[in-house]
Amino acid sequence: MLALSLVCAAQNGKVEELGPLTDKGVSEAVRQTLDSKGYRVSLDDGKPLCELWLRKGVPSQTKKDVQSVAYTQLAESTLVGVLHFLRAATDYRGEDIPVGFYTLRYALLPNDGNHIGAAPNRDFLLLIPAASDPDPDTVFKIQELVALSGKATGTKHPGPLSLVQPDNNGTAPAVSKDDQDHWTFSASIKLTSGEELPFGLVVKGTTQQ
Repeated sequence: MLALSLVCAAQNGKVEELGPLTDKGVSEAVRQTLDSKGYRVSLDDGKPLCELWLRKGVPSQTKKDVQSVAYTQLAESTLVGVLHFLRAATDYRGEDIPVGFYTLRYALLPNDGNHIGAAPNRDFLLLIPAASDPDPDTVFKIQELVALSGKATGTKHPGPLSLVQPDNNGTAPAVSKDDQDHWTFSASIKLTSGEELPFGLVVKGTTQQ
């Protein structure tokens, strides 16, 4: 049994601390990259939605100034962590996502007319079934990444979760809900540069378009 301790409660949701990820449905190579501490996220119904383990050292690049991109320290395809949906969920587009373990890899929303206004910024983490992503150091081309993430949705479309700016600046793990019924998990990730990067991930909620 994993020991749980209360970390934070907000907007009738809560975040609980977990021990290391041990499930063999996630490759050992990926598990070895993860922090020994994970988080269980529950929403206002009191039921856990997901569990999340972040990478203990996320590869980083020099921060750039790119319009509509908030997380320029991250290169596309970078593995950021692993998410375990404990019950049926949806991605940011509203596609059904089955219960299970998924790797989370960084990607940018295409900068074209079909996607303008779909999210606050172009930053996303794509869900990939953990069994299809055993090597944390693999660098995928965007077309490969989209195809792999399509295995999460069972469609030709990837399964994105929106990355947003955290309300609490990532100072402590928390979950909060906004006026669009988006539930955002906020924390900080450790980059290989030594920087602590605050981030927010919409774990429940869909685009308003």
